[in-house]
Amino acid sequence: MNVLLVENDLDLVDALGRVLASRGFKPVCCADGHEALAWMRKRNFDAVILDLSLPGLDGLDVLQRMRDLGLRLPVLVVTARASIGERVTGLTLGADDYLTKPFDTEELVARLRALMRRSQGIEDFRCGHLQLDMNQGLFLRSGRPLDIAPRESAMLRALITKPGRPVSKDDLYQAIFGDDASHQSDAIDLLAHRLRKRLAGSGAALLTMRGIGYLLVDELGHGSKDPA
Repeated sequence: MNVLLVENDLDLVDALGRVLASRGFKPVCCADGHEALAWMRKRNFDAVILDLSLPGLDGLDVLQRMRDLGLRLPVLVVTARASIGERVTGLTLGADDYLTKPFDTEELVARLRALMRRSQGIEDFRCGHLQLDMNQGLFLRSGRPLDIAPRESAMLRALITKPGRPVSKDDLYQAIFGDDASHQSDAIDLLAHRLRKRLAGSGAALLTMRGIGYLLVDELGHGSKDPA
């Protein structure tokens, strides 16, 4: 789950970045409104955490320009501006939720997950006997937690959240390693080999789409996703 964190308080960026990463998110951090828009133009994000007090371009202006550009990804505004008028303005311009500083990071994570679920129109993703619990950020197999390494989990998440669609190796690399370019191109194939062993007997199969990437299919014929 790729999240753009737009915040000019560097201490808060550092703390939130670590919390988000520990919960399975892939945060990209920036502290300037113009830079935030540039990131949104060149990369797909699942959600944005947006401060309103930004240098260069105010957070409300960022929000307005996002919507003018047709960017509909969910936005959680975090700000010290607590007046009712400013909240109404933010929500009118297209914010999906509003959290006033100081806030509890657990509440922020819970709200972020809720926003992403609502934007996708589903609660959980399923394939065979596998289930991705979006609340906990965990994989379950027949209702029990699946023992899976972090990089295998990142790959499986990228696949199960794109039901019925192959995922390119480039997109898988980004989902697993982010901007770390130090890994070899065959690292995805190695992880796919391990993941196939992990999925044996789960009713979910990982198919190689030659020249494209990988596709997760439901061997039980249930369809790749069901509302929870």
